[in-house]
Amino acid sequence: MIDLSGQVAVITGGNGGIGLGFAEGVAAAGASVAIWARNADKSADACERLRALGAEAVAITCDVGDEASVAAATAATVDQLGRIDICVANAGTSGGAAFTDLTLEEWRRVMSINLDGAFLTMRDCARRMIEQGNGGAMVAISSTSAVHGAPMTAHYGASKTALLGLVRATAVGLARHGIRVNAVLPGWTRTEMAEGGYQNDTFRDVTTKRTPVRRWATGDDYRELAAYLCDRTQIWHTGDQVVADGGYTIF
Repeated sequence: MIDLSGQVAVITGGNGGIGLGFAEGVAAAGASVAIWARNADKSADACERLRALGAEAVAITCDVGDEASVAAATAATVDQLGRIDICVANAGTSGGAAFTDLTLEEWRRVMSINLDGAFLTMRDCARRMIEQGNGGAMVAISSTSAVHGAPMTAHYGASKTALLGLVRATAVGLARHGIRVNAVLPGWTRTEMAEGGYQNDTFRDVTTKRTPVRRWATGDDYRELAAYLCDRTQIWHTGDQVVADGGYTIF
């Protein structure tokens, strides 16, 4: 039984898909949740789902790739909920292009959200956790693209691989403050970003057949994992990368 009562979780991109699954997982365990995202209407709907679980939830508009926006979201979270104990850096984007056609502008667009955004979010939340002096938990959402090559999304795969280095470095650096840092590498999951692939019959069939559990995940599949990884009492488990892909990367 994991009890996150009295704790406050920041979930970037927490208004859908994997992020909402994580938000529901920590909310069901008793945490209050601040959803940071750009789509205010979608965030408001997500907060209603969290309140139905008995959790306090607030929606804060934030562009994680913008340092001032992250700083403002951090301040707003503390102002509205009092503290920050949990940080899930989930916000992400992708795009498709052959490597030789990939522009520097497109490369930087993906990096600014997937890598810079995670760095800014984790850094500002870590500063708050250290100031509070009670430890905490951070999770960066990487991808199985950090394990296998995806030829049309080199920028996405590179950003998600870089996150693993960030997690290992921060796990070592923040351990003295009682802050655990881990990464999750999700497999094929029905999210807004991946829905186009799911709706492609050929692509869905190929990826499903390669996945031993024979289906794509939904956000619900990450709820219990979220509660565990965000439990600050699991201090011995840090610096890890947890693959949650239904066995896809075994092959």
